Amino acid sequence: MTDLEDVRRRVETLESIEQIKKLKARYFRFVDEKRHDEFAALFTPDAVLITDGIEWSSPQEMASTVRNLTGAAPSVHHGHMPEIDVAGDSASGIWAMQDLLTFPAADDAPEGHIGYGQYRETYRRAAGEWLIASLVLTRFRMDPLANWVVDDDADLLG
Repeated sequence: MTDLEDVRRRVETLESIEQIKKLKARYFRFVDEKRHDEFAALFTPDAVLITDGIEWSSPQEMASTVRNLTGAAPSVHHGHMPEIDVAGDSASGIWAMQDLLTFPAADDAPEGHIGYGQYRETYRRAAGEWLIASLVLTRFRMDPLANWVVDDDADLLG
């Protein structure tokens, strides 16, 4: 391999890593902005999705559950310290994560929490675009938070 070919390969790898970072940034932002259809579009149609041991049958099912569970309740999702390895049109990544979730207060509502954990993911490039092909979220710790009381006059996203 010539020096020029090596530089080209390294630049392409770095560009792929940056595109995957943007993909994951959109994942967190779309959840928090309640953009569920756009969230579902970040995944391959056959994506394998597991969050805290729950396996989802499709990206649409996962997005719909998030929509139904949280409604307009505020959430905050962060991903940190990505470790991304690229091999052609496939890649893998590990992300440290923190999330803050509260749910509309109801007798059957899950308890709100601040969660800390890790995403382990794979990615696939199709038609020049990186998508999430698999996702396993494991929370290592969850600290309880009081749930959110609905204020019909609030506009959370202004």
